Amino acid sequence: VTLHPSIASRTDAGQQLDDNMPKKRRANGRNKPAGARGHVKRVFCEASGSMVPKDKAVKRFLVRNIVESAAIRDLQESCVYDSYVLPKLYRKVYYCISAAIHSKVVRVRSVEARRIREPPKRVRPQRNKDDKK
Repeated sequence: VTLHPSIASRTDAGQQLDDNMPKKRRANGRNKPAGARGHVKRVFCEASGSMVPKDKAVKRFLVRNIVESAAIRDLQESCVYDSYVLPKLYRKVYYCISAAIHSKVVRVRSVEARRIREPPKRVRPQRNKDDKK
C-alpha cells in the first residue's frame, strides 16, 4: 500500500518526533522496569470506580477503628472485661491518579521534585515509656 506523499511525510515526521519526545516520568508512571512484563492485573479505584493497572495505582493502607471515636468510651464503660482492646479495620485502598490528586491523597510535584523517588519522611507521634494504659 502506497501512501499519498503528504501523508507519508507527516507519518515520518511523527515517528521522528516520538523518538525525540521528552518523557515526563520514567516508566510512564508505572512501577515496572522497561520490558519487564506485558500486562498487569487491574484494580478498582476507590473514588471513581475506574479500573487502574495495579502498578500504576496510588496505594494506601488504611487502619481504622471499627467503632467511631464518639462511641468508644461508651463501649469501654459498658464492657465486662477491663482491658478489652477493640479490633481494627485493615484495608488496602487503590486510587487512580486523577482521583488521588482530586481527593488530595497525593500532590502534583514540580519537574525537579518528580526525580526524587524516595518516600517522604514519616512523622510519627512519640510515645512516652512512662505512659501505660
